[in-house]
Amino acid sequence: MFRVLLISTGGTIEKTYDEFAGVLANHVSVLDVMLASLELRGVDIERLSLMNKDSLDMTTADHDLIAREVVARAPSVDGIVIVHGTDRLAVSGERIHACMATLGGATRPVVLTGAMRPYELRRTDAVQNLTEALIAVQLLGPGVYACMHNRVLAFPGVQKDARAGTFTRHA
Repeated sequence: MFRVLLISTGGTIEKTYDEFAGVLANHVSVLDVMLASLELRGVDIERLSLMNKDSLDMTTADHDLIAREVVARAPSVDGIVIVHGTDRLAVSGERIHACMATLGGATRPVVLTGAMRPYELRRTDAVQNLTEALIAVQLLGPGVYACMHNRVLAFPGVQKDARAGTFTRHA
């Protein structure tokens, strides 16, 4: 079995509709529903919910917490997937990369993913991106990556391209 630690932090991918407020918000995680819809043979997933925030609300302390958890838990799993809001995904990716670099480099693949449209919407990219991240973490070598929209990009140097609605490398 390939052991994956799935860390959830919130973001658009996990937003649900709050019918009383009439908004999409981070109140409950939908990751278990998404995972239940997938065939995950040969993969053992351990879940860790660190927070359930829109990434625009994340602080430096939140990015540091994510990086610390990755560094602490990497030795006990084969790979890590982090579900994250896209607005600050690159900040966490860069922070994880920097933390691992100070320890001699990554020892496992760490893959960050998210969605531009929530799981609850009919035209969502959430399931595709989660599925791609779960495949990528099994195939990639040690390092920190962003995986969305049929692309895998290695940190450092990953950035969100809001106009294109995806991630790119720094020019």
